[in-house]
Amino acid sequence: MKIENAKAQMRKGVIELCVLSIISKEESYPSDIIKKLKESKMIVVEGTLYPLLNRLKNADLLHYNWRESTSGPPRKYYYLTEEGQQFLTGLTDTWKELTQAVRLSTKKQATK
Repeated sequence: MKIENAKAQMRKGVIELCVLSIISKEESYPSDIIKKLKESKMIVVEGTLYPLLNRLKNADLLHYNWRESTSGPPRKYYYLTEEGQQFLTGLTDTWKELTQAVRLSTKKQATK
């Protein structure tokens, strides 16, 4: 098994949390979301992000507003719904519990 495959699977498991967290801070355009994910080493491509945004929108966790663009057609800017904010809170709580469990289970035991 290659480490790169394991890393990719770990990232896939938390990408939803990261995307919702980014959008919760401000209405976001997909290319801005991708840029922020890349900056934090959560590498993602448009082919991964757009289906995720669509799934989150269909689940009523996200909505979008159209905004005019000076460099082309109007753009969709995504924002969290109230339900999306509650879902993000639940994911964040779960993430904290998970990271604590991983920390405890991977911690080296003190020698006797």
